[in-house]
Amino acid sequence: MYFWMGNLIPRTMSTQHPDNVFIPFFAKEPVLGGEDEISEAFYAFSVLGVEEQMWDFEGKEVDEFVIKKLLEKYGEFFKKHKLGEEFRLTPRVPNPSVEKAEAKLLLETLESIPRSADYAKIFYNDEIAPIFEVILPMTTSFEEIQRVYELYTKYIAGKQYKRVFDIKIYEWIGEFYPTEISIIPLFETKEAILNAHKIVEEYLDGKDFEYQRVFLARSDPAMNYGLISAVIYDKYALFKLQELEEEISIDIYPIVGVGGAPFRGHLTPDNVKGVLEEYPSTQTFTIQSSFKYDNPPKEVMKAIEEIKNTKRKKAEPIDERLFQILTKYEDEYSQQLRVLAPYIREVANFVPSRRKRKLHIGLFGYAREVNGSALPRAIKFTASLYSLGIPPEILGLNALSEKEFELISEYYKGLYRDLSFAFAHFNPNAAKKFKFLKPIVELAKEWGIEQNSEYVAMTERVITGEISKETILNLAMLRGFLG
Repeated sequence: MYFWMGNLIPRTMSTQHPDNVFIPFFAKEPVLGGEDEISEAFYAFSVLGVEEQMWDFEGKEVDEFVIKKLLEKYGEFFKKHKLGEEFRLTPRVPNPSVEKAEAKLLLETLESIPRSADYAKIFYNDEIAPIFEVILPMTTSFEEIQRVYELYTKYIAGKQYKRVFDIKIYEWIGEFYPTEISIIPLFETKEAILNAHKIVEEYLDGKDFEYQRVFLARSDPAMNYGLISAVIYDKYALFKLQELEEEISIDIYPIVGVGGAPFRGHLTPDNVKGVLEEYPSTQTFTIQSSFKYDNPPKEVMKAIEEIKNTKRKKAEPIDERLFQILTKYEDEYSQQLRVLAPYIREVANFVPSRRKRKLHIGLFGYAREVNGSALPRAIKFTASLYSLGIPPEILGLNALSEKEFELISEYYKGLYRDLSFAFAHFNPNAAKKFKFLKPIVELAKEWGIEQNSEYVAMTERVITGEISKETILNLAMLRGFLG
């Protein structure tokens, strides 16, 4: 199998998550797409020093000639720094089991892999596959991973040996390279995350791979089940994957999708150490748009170097007694969310878009029926609640006792740090409208956390229905991320 030719699996992966407040300098318009994302990939590689760029074919408009354009436009750089060796580009593809409207885009994406290798061969005069892995979102079973693996191996690369009239395909239009690719499952639901090790074990059975990468979502599980559950479930999965790695003697390299808001992972330049301590066995951390564009470039580069200069450590076991506590926490979180849903939808209309996206339906994290209407995606969801002065991190907390908080904090290391950030952006006056917030106001007082007065005053406008795009953006600037 064709694998990463560099010395290490990447520690950092630039993504196209639209969570940034500020528009990057190279963008032609506020909503990034097309040529802007080509420039973004080059900026991530050449300036920020990120080793990998996720190229998102899932749920958005995308340029499938990215490799050709990068090599043509920035040839001097990529002559010195080879795509597929020093840097890599990894597509996130649609999952046909969930995204029926986008299902055939999977075929197009996989077909582009050998074509990209052809461009690289001409450019480098060498057999280099610039793309040799794809990310499969919303994975729930080993069959879904195996299907994509076989689709490429048998029906994309494998068709080169078929005969067309009087000649084999590879003799006519050239060989297909690489002959196989690696599939990175992205687990997003509670069931999939908690069973990630079993699904991966079943997929790897009988395969002679050097390693396997596994992607754990952080944003959508938080939206689905609440902040605390999302962290604990991911940490449980990381430990179980570590056990599997030791059992089957195949290296497993986890990726965790962390954004800037504590609700979505709290990876910011000034909290790198905290995230590394929270997820010590993670190999690759996502560098999302807010990280790249809402912070001074020097701080961004320094933080990326800090991550790259560390090595992953051992994961710690999770006490499964926590799951009982999480059940009642999730029930309370869901009830509160049901009340807030109409307000979230209303505010979301004023949250600016940052990427050219298509309609995307599927799991709760993408669209979920609540009182007959769908909630927005995780970033607009987070932005809406922060704009209302009700950070999503605080929802459901009143279900927990002081003793339960202490137990959770033994496993969720940054619990109090993350909640302190949220409470600083909490408007206690929201409890007048939403009575279930009263115990949370008391909790904030107990912890002695002072609110950001300028921020809280601005959220009053949103709570009272005086919503504008300008107010939403000003609030985002104050807290340091869009959503």
